[in-house]
Amino acid sequence: MNNRSAWGGAAKKIALVGIAAATIECGKLALSFLPNVEVVTLLTALYGYVFGSLGILAALVFVCIEPLIYGVNTWVLLYFIYWPLVASVFWILGKMRVKNRWILTAVAILLTVFFGVLSALIDVGLFSGYFDNFWYRFTVYYLRGAMFYIIQIVCNATLFPLLFTFLADKLQKIKKNYRKM
Repeated sequence: MNNRSAWGGAAKKIALVGIAAATIECGKLALSFLPNVEVVTLLTALYGYVFGSLGILAALVFVCIEPLIYGVNTWVLLYFIYWPLVASVFWILGKMRVKNRWILTAVAILLTVFFGVLSALIDVGLFSGYFDNFWYRFTVYYLRGAMFYIIQIVCNATLFPLLFTFLADKLQKIKKNYRKM
């Protein structure tokens, strides 16, 4: 393999990660006027499912962009754990060739539920500064955000069965063309 083809491969990977991260960020910004209605889960899952480790890198680039727009707070740690996890879980599902839209939807919903739990654990457990009555405070904190988590769950329960397999097929075609270049 010569240097030219090695650089071409690296450039294609960088471009793919950049485009994927940009679509995640643009999708989030486009829907930001609707509280917790989001396509970030769908897009991150798709990129992990189809592009594997490059999808994880795209999730990490997305997470690095977010504090530049919104500033830094406890959610940054949440994002660095959660979004690469979503891409990783769907990478595994892609490697296992899971194509059943209801299984993929159920996984997305479970991950969305986990998002709320992880968010509450990080905010109450790591950043509150004390651990007295931890589970009581955790429950109050989690229930306070329940409406937002329910909206995210409904959003993903709608988007995944409607769009995931269709978009995954389209991305697979892009991946085949990407490899030919």
